[in-house]
Amino acid sequence: MADANRSLTTFTRIGFAARGLLYLVIASLVLTTGRAEDPAGALEYLGQGGGQILLTLMTLGLLAYGLWRFSDAVFDIERHGTDRSAIFERLGAAASGAVHLILAFQAMKLMQGISSRAENSSQDAAQSVLQIPGGSTLLIVGGLALFAVGVFQFVKAAKLSYLKHLDTRVSQRPWVKWTGRSGYAARGIVFLITSFFLIKAGQAEQASEVGGMAEARSWLNSPWDLVVAAGLFAFGMFSLIEARFRILHDVPVDSLAQRVRAKL
Repeated sequence: MADANRSLTTFTRIGFAARGLLYLVIASLVLTTGRAEDPAGALEYLGQGGGQILLTLMTLGLLAYGLWRFSDAVFDIERHGTDRSAIFERLGAAASGAVHLILAFQAMKLMQGISSRAENSSQDAAQSVLQIPGGSTLLIVGGLALFAVGVFQFVKAAKLSYLKHLDTRVSQRPWVKWTGRSGYAARGIVFLITSFFLIKAGQAEQASEVGGMAEARSWLNSPWDLVVAAGLFAFGMFSLIEARFRILHDVPVDSLAQRVRAKL
């Protein structure tokens, strides 16, 4: 089981690097060309420039990161605790895991030469939600939840709570503090704007009101779009720092295996 844990840790670090590369691409496209993209668009861009090898590494990384986040939600491997904020963090970990597993699936589709997304995938998903009973309410609730996630990003930026997960060799260095702080603040802005889109779509019962990261960046006027893009670039850099210096606790492979055997 020790070998399994080492492999999971290695792939999780690749996952942090993959997340960082996506944010660097998203930010660089805005800063150099003014082109707004979301993570799926960044994957397509990387596929065009890097080919199969890079997409394979991105797929493995995103898959590992998604599974690690789910493991954290289920097994509390990051040792959040049991209070209200800990439960919120574990729910956030589950949501993050789902997002990154979807991105891994999109990367696999790109490897197969299949387009990874529809032109308005966020709006298509919202339209599907609106077609079910209470769909508009679900969109509003989702928007409020995303608003809370956005506020939480600002709290992390203010309290520097993300530093507790880093190796002490780098955690107290000023450039690391400000890279993380800028990144989390920029993500907070994006999440708050995106939550506004969702709430507005739910109130108007119009899927066309929904937007993702690309739309949130486009919604900002100059120079704030560039400021946020610079913050997202900082978050990409911070993710690369985490890939090397994040303290990763072992996934409880033994207990999981025992549970599976007990059910057989």
